[in-house]
Amino acid sequence: MTGQRRDFLRGAAIGTLGAMAAAPAFGQTHGAGHGPGHGMTGGAAASPDGRARVAGHGVLGYPGRGEGKPVIAMLIHPKLVMQDLVGPMTVFNLMHSEMHLVWKKYEPVVSEIGVPLFPSTSFAECPKDVDILFVPGGLDGTIACLDDPEVLAFLADMGSRAKYVTSVCTGALLLGAAGLLKGYKATTLWNVHDQLAIYGATPVHERVVIDGNRMTGGGVTAGIDFGLTLAARIRSPEDAMRYQLIIEYAPDPPFNAGLPETAPKEAVERMLKGRAPVVDLAREKGEAIAAGWSS
Repeated sequence: MTGQRRDFLRGAAIGTLGAMAAAPAFGQTHGAGHGPGHGMTGGAAASPDGRARVAGHGVLGYPGRGEGKPVIAMLIHPKLVMQDLVGPMTVFNLMHSEMHLVWKKYEPVVSEIGVPLFPSTSFAECPKDVDILFVPGGLDGTIACLDDPEVLAFLADMGSRAKYVTSVCTGALLLGAAGLLKGYKATTLWNVHDQLAIYGATPVHERVVIDGNRMTGGGVTAGIDFGLTLAARIRSPEDAMRYQLIIEYAPDPPFNAGLPETAPKEAVERMLKGRAPVVDLAREKGEAIAAGWSS
């Protein structure tokens, strides 16, 4: 077994099975602190039970492993899409990152499929200077956050200092609402793609869009492409290709219906009709936010 493969399996055990066994919800490692270590922009030390702590709270991934290790703050919010989070997080783990699942306070956050996640840190206690700020999507949850000044203020503050400001799927709408995409090219889920312009961004129809230190991914499954693209920048293209091989990422879908341009017309019309109320609500919220900027 290669060292890289051992690291992958070890990280998976710590970040998933260990969290599930030790806590009431995925990601919960909240407990007594054991002192800081050192990282790229933050640090942690391992506790006697094998879990790592920073500022008295749990940290996922590989905290306290020396210089060059990315520190990542990942917003989690009610009704987020699990794949938006887990796809990139799998790659982040292979990068030996220090990962923080962040929410307003320490309480379970229930995803769109009912899986509870537990924040490893709160808005108040999240490391202030991170290498990567990451926001997942989930349109229902995104809309709720568009109505939450505390969430938008947190993102605006963190994004003002993060080395990379990133998102997948409708998470880009939250970056936009926080004022972090003005003047930048970006992408998001196809049926809200045009709404990026509301926030002063330039919508680009690509799987992953990079503009300066802004990196946005398209809908849901684009999260893995996004993660590998970011890994190529943070680590190297060679490392990113190795990560791709480790997770056997070689998409070969049974249908060519993943985009409105290639999907059957009936499927596109059905989705547009079924999702119209929430898509319209997202637009309404966004326009109200943008109107507030100009008033």
